[in-house]
Amino acid sequence: MYEERPSRLPGAVVWTNTPAGPGVRPVLPDGCMDLLWREGQLLVAGPDTRPYVPEGAPARWAGVRFHPGTAPALLGVPAHELRDRRVELADLWGVAEVRRLRARVDAAPDPATGLEELARERAADTPPPDPLLGALVAALETGRPVGRTADELGLSARQLHRRSLSAFGYGPKTLARILRMQRALGLAREGVPFAETATRAGYADQAHLARDVRELAGMSLGRLLGGGVGGRPTGA
Repeated sequence: MYEERPSRLPGAVVWTNTPAGPGVRPVLPDGCMDLLWREGQLLVAGPDTRPYVPEGAPARWAGVRFHPGTAPALLGVPAHELRDRRVELADLWGVAEVRRLRARVDAAPDPATGLEELARERAADTPPPDPLLGALVAALETGRPVGRTADELGLSARQLHRRSLSAFGYGPKTLARILRMQRALGLAREGVPFAETATRAGYADQAHLARDVRELAGMSLGRLLGGGVGGRPTGA
C-alpha cells in the first residue's frame, strides 16, 4: 500500500510503500529526486528519463520526494550525475556518516519520519534553491514554452540548459516533456477523455500524447491507467 503526505520541508512529499503482492510497478519520470529508505538501507533516486523497475523481491520503502530542482543542493551532487540511477547514500556522504544517519532513522518512530528529519536538518544548513529555477518549474508546470520562459527569466538558451543539467539532471525541454506527461496522467486519471486530455495538457493532438507517453513511460496511456502506474510509488 502506498501512502504520502506533505512534508514539513517546503515543496517535499513524505511517502511510504508496503508491497501488497508479488509484483512491482514501474516508476515513471516526474522531475523529482528522492531520499530513500529500503529495509534499513539509505539510497538516493536520481531524476528519471525512462521508467524504472525495482530489482529483486518486493520490499518496504519510505522516502522524501523533493520538489524538482531542490535536491542537488541538499545532497551535494549535480543532478545529471545521478540521472536514471539509484545509488547508496554512502557513495555521496561517506560510510561513517551514513552509518550514523541510518541509526537515527532506525531509532525514529518510523523510517519516513526519520528521513524527513534528516532532510529538514540538511536543508537548514543549505542555501535556498535558485529562485530562477523555481520560476522555471512553475512556468513549465503550467505548459509555458521553454523559449518564452527563458526570455522572461533573462537567461540564454545555453545558460538555461547548463543550470537545468545541474538542477534537474537534463535540459529544460526534457523537463517540460516530463511535467507535461504528468499533467496528462493527472487529467486522464480524473476521467478526462484522452483527446481532451491531450489538448488541456498541451499536446498537438491525441496521437502526440500517445507517442510521448510511450516514449517516456514505455507503455500506452491506457495500460498505465489500467495498471495503476503513477509517479514514484514503488522503489522511487
